[in-house]
Amino acid sequence: MSFAGAHTALVTPFRDGQFDIPAFKALIEEQIAGGIAGIIPVGTTGESPTLDHDEHLSVIKVAIETAAGRCKVIAGTGSNSTAEAIDLTQAAEKAGADAALLVAPYYNKPSPEGLYLHFAAIAQSVKIPLVLYSIPGRCGIEISVDTTVRLARDFKNIVAIKEAGGSVERVNQLRAALPPEFEILSGDDSLTLPFLSVGAVGVISVASNIIPAEVARLVRHYLAGEASKALAIHLKYYPLFKDLFIEPNPVPAKFALARLGKMSADVRLPLCGMAESNRKRLVETLEKLGL
Repeated sequence: MSFAGAHTALVTPFRDGQFDIPAFKALIEEQIAGGIAGIIPVGTTGESPTLDHDEHLSVIKVAIETAAGRCKVIAGTGSNSTAEAIDLTQAAEKAGADAALLVAPYYNKPSPEGLYLHFAAIAQSVKIPLVLYSIPGRCGIEISVDTTVRLARDFKNIVAIKEAGGSVERVNQLRAALPPEFEILSGDDSLTLPFLSVGAVGVISVASNIIPAEVARLVRHYLAGEASKALAIHLKYYPLFKDLFIEPNPVPAKFALARLGKMSADVRLPLCGMAESNRKRLVETLEKLGL
């Protein structure tokens, strides 16, 4: 299974504090219509830390049922508890997920060996493909190049990494050290094009919640050898890529989707609504793009 292309880290819509299933299904339909290759329910963008276990599995199951084989479903099942990550990943596999996304354990900051053993235990518990997720800015720990290489070598179902460390040089290092079949995905919309240029094959995007067709075209053009067309899309939407992170993700993305009438902007504490100055800035960016 290849993960080349654009994938969307889905927001989880809420209404009156509860999972808004109709809005979520509509969001998925828009992703598929826009040419998105895969969707990621219950990643960080999906507010996984504030969903309870039953809600977490419900979001995954609704995503699988709605996608109905029309795009990949890569379930977010990472945790800083290895036992919980195993439980969630096994449940996602049983529900029919195509793959799972495993964020590095946050807060407890394991050693490189502990990190290796964490992912090894999950890989041994399931058969579906697994995508590692390195985002040191949120987790306080990076999945090192050496650890990634060990995991890729030792477990055939660890097949890709979502790289959100903000460094083109690190993508260079990963690409040089890993076997060619092991895939690298950008975890930052503003760096998708630079990452593609040094060996990434796609993106797990936040912006594609709002502009799925445009993000899909950016990646598709680059992979087809049409770098100038990809660059034009990148430059046009770069201000949006940046402004979706002026406050903690997914707060700006949900505000933008609410403004477009797609869902409520509700997030769960400790996340909260945007400051007025940031709302104005994001609205200006959206209006300049005709959104």
